[in-house]
Parts: sequence; C-alpha cells; structure tokens
Amino acid sequence: METTASTVELIDDELVGNVARAALFAALMGAFAYVSFPYPLSPAPVTLQVLGVFLAGLLLGPTWGTFAMVLYLLAGALGAPVFSGGSAGIGVLLGERIGYFLSFPIAAGAVGLIAHGRQVRDLAERSTSRLVGAMLVGMLLIYVLGVIGLAARTGMSPTQAVLVGAIVFVPADILKIAAAVGIVRSDRLAAV
Repeated sequence: METTASTVELIDDELVGNVARAALFAALMGAFAYVSFPYPLSPAPVTLQVLGVFLAGLLLGPTWGTFAMVLYLLAGALGAPVFSGGSAGIGVLLGERIGYFLSFPIAAGAVGLIAHGRQVRDLAERSTSRLVGAMLVGMLLIYVLGVIGLAARTGMSPTQAVLVGAIVFVPADILKIAAAVGIVRSDRLAAV
C-alpha cells in the first residue's frame, strides 16, 4: 500500500512575516512608551513613541506600518499597559491625548507612503532628504491631530494647544528624526 503525502499552504509566508513584524513594532511602541518623561510645559509627556511611528512607516511601509500602530492602540485600549507610564485602557486612549494616539496609524502610513510609495522599497535607494521629508510630514500630522484632540479635551484655546501640544516638542522630535535616519542607514539592519 502506497501513501501519498501532500502539503497545504494555509497562510502565505509573506503575510505571516508581515503580521509578525507589525506585532513586533506594536510591542516596540509599548516599550517606547515606558521611556516617558513628564513635561512641565505640556500635559502630554515626552516619549520615544514618535520615533516608533517613524520607524514603523520607514521599515514596514504604509500598509504594515499603519497596521502596527492599530495593533498598538488596540492592545492599549484592551488593557495592555502600553501607553506612557504603563497606563492602559479606553479611558486613557480617549483622554486628552486622543489626537496623538489616533494620529499614530495615520502618520506611520504617511511616512511609509512618502518614503516608499505603494510598494516597499529598499531604503538604501531612497535619499535622506526624502526620508526626512516623510518624517516631517508624519510629525506635522501628529501635531495637528494631537493639538485638535488636546484643545477639544482640555478646553484650551487653539493658540495655547499649539504651544503646549506641538511647539514645545519640536526640538525633541527633530532629534527623533535624526535617530530614525541613523537607524535606517545603519548596517545593522541589513542582517534583519
């Protein structure tokens, strides 16, 4: 009696890899949220989360960078302590930082789209000015949505919200752009 074995591919390997990378970036965002410093000039703390948004867009591209940020927000909303200071829950997500949180998937998608186009490309083929421009657009989206949410949730005037919700963060976020460029231009990522 002869037996024939056959294999069935249930899920495409590329899809599994992309979902795994997105989950890894969602977890990285949670870790970046623990690097949190209260900022006396703003109700929003200084964290490394914006760096995570930039890296998700640059390294995963528009679709999977967006998906990673959605996973991150979903995990936090469901109670995983992945927001700044180890906070979690729908109340935190819908609080005064709602605009920043909701901007993360949009900004990661925009960074990925500008850096890569619709198809993920080798970042070595992309100019540094293109990458910086992509992150500046992402930063602007985070600020615009963050300021709108901050003003809506706190009752601040638009001018005050722009000052404490965006302007005060510019120097730190410029350093995060420089760090992201250094990371994606590093030879260490070539092995990944």
